[in-house]
Amino acid sequence: MTGLVQSALSGGRALLVGWILPSLINVLIFGFVVVPKLSRFAALGAEKGQAAIFGLVATAVLGLVLAALQTPLYRVLEGYRGWPQWLAHARRRHHLARKHLLRNRVDALALTEQERAGRLAVANESVLVAFRAHPIISRYLTTDIRKGEAWFALLNEQLHRYPLDDRQVTPTRLGNAIRRFEEYGYDRYRLDSQVLWHELNAAVPDMARQQTDDARMSVDFFVSLLYGHLLVVAAAIADFAIGNAVRPWLVAATIAVLPPLMLLWYRLAVVATDEWAGAVRAMVNLGRHPLAAALGLTVPDRVEEERAMWHLASDLVRTGFHPGQTALDTYRTAPGEWSARGEPTLPAARPSPDADGTSPS
Repeated sequence: MTGLVQSALSGGRALLVGWILPSLINVLIFGFVVVPKLSRFAALGAEKGQAAIFGLVATAVLGLVLAALQTPLYRVLEGYRGWPQWLAHARRRHHLARKHLLRNRVDALALTEQERAGRLAVANESVLVAFRAHPIISRYLTTDIRKGEAWFALLNEQLHRYPLDDRQVTPTRLGNAIRRFEEYGYDRYRLDSQVLWHELNAAVPDMARQQTDDARMSVDFFVSLLYGHLLVVAAAIADFAIGNAVRPWLVAATIAVLPPLMLLWYRLAVVATDEWAGAVRAMVNLGRHPLAAALGLTVPDRVEEERAMWHLASDLVRTGFHPGQTALDTYRTAPGEWSARGEPTLPAARPSPDADGTSPS
């Protein structure tokens, strides 16, 4: 995740919508429910100035703190930090099993549709028979067929929120939804977008970069809302426990309502990663040629050779130079060729001064 996390203060709109706006929502809940006297929200008619100051200061502080801590906050939700080892392993096994089941359900549905259309290959007939004989897949297949094409598309969507490589599966849904596009460049081209993220971000067209920022902003919004709710619930529980609640019934209702909403925001954050994944995929596909040119490399015509080139380039940035990386010389572009390819060239050398110390006109 580190490669995809940008500076907390980069992009005013991303900061405002992704972190400040959800912080405002949580500050309002906190002010009305937990500390109505301190916030003056309960007496807006008489204390509008104090209420506005409290709201603005609290919103700015909370939003900026959450934005600055976004890396560890994401890591917890992705299952990389704060999880007991036994629980992380158990959840990873669960998601591996879920991914394989989704894969089998999608394949079984696709083969059934081919059979109905009379296009089922002879080699796949035995596969479909095995699916129908399986006690679990056959039960799902009957239901999935009845639900139609829209359900098939939904199953495909859920499957595509997992990384292709089973070794990349993480303990959480959000972790898998993010990991699928973190591995995209490496899986297709051996271009490690995590290692070369900043270089890639600098080389892609502005529209592709903006798409990625906008897509991530939606996920940030729900993550910020979730963590803000968590802080409000913790404060409400403390307020209720010490008997300091002004309106105990409202505090109790807040404690009961916000946790289910946190689950909803988490699910929406997972769904919102679809747009983020598409934007990152576009960055890799459209940006790898400008990135290669910026690095002084020529993308080979053959896919296997391109994968070898990106593997070497990623390894060079990740681990540093070692003798085996001299193989990268095969793909390097001579500086004199950059201008012919339309790439930036080094500034021209200043003319040598004449004997009297003046430059030629």
